[in-house]
Amino acid sequence: MWAELLNVADAGLRAPFDSVGEFFHLGGWVLKWIVLAALVLWTLIIERYWYLKRVLPQEIAARKAEWKARRERRSWTARRIREQLISELKVGMNWSLPLIRVIVPLAPLLGLLGTVTGMLEVFDAMTAQGQSDVRAMANGVSHAMISTLAGIVVSLNGLYFSVQLSTRIHTLSERLPDQLRSEPLT
Repeated sequence: MWAELLNVADAGLRAPFDSVGEFFHLGGWVLKWIVLAALVLWTLIIERYWYLKRVLPQEIAARKAEWKARRERRSWTARRIREQLISELKVGMNWSLPLIRVIVPLAPLLGLLGTVTGMLEVFDAMTAQGQSDVRAMANGVSHAMISTLAGIVVSLNGLYFSVQLSTRIHTLSERLPDQLRSEPLT
């Protein structure tokens, strides 16, 4: 009795992993590249949110302290130093956004590559048999459709968070000069 329960429990735990493995098999080799692109994309997105929430406030505080420690803040040189401090913060905020913006359109292109390779499998199956082998054609069509779908899903997710991050960074960048106030020239 216990052996049967363990077999049922084991099968229940393996079922999701079996379906994921089947999904990868049906999606073809291009799906692995799309998943890799998605992992890189999500790593960069999570890193940017972590940076903006945890690291950036500390960097702003350090730059403020550096600016306030200056005795002289009115000269042309002091203003250039202030601009440099602000520029360094902006560079830090925008660090991985270009890579995120590259991965967003790359994902559907990888999906398109999967579509093309899947359709080539369909045509190959049709010419190899001299007739229409439904099983071989279905395998090629599944490669084509699953990789296309995965590429679009990854791209849409990345696009949403890319725009959200860009807007947030732009807003924070606009506030930086107010946080490092300079005194007017006399």
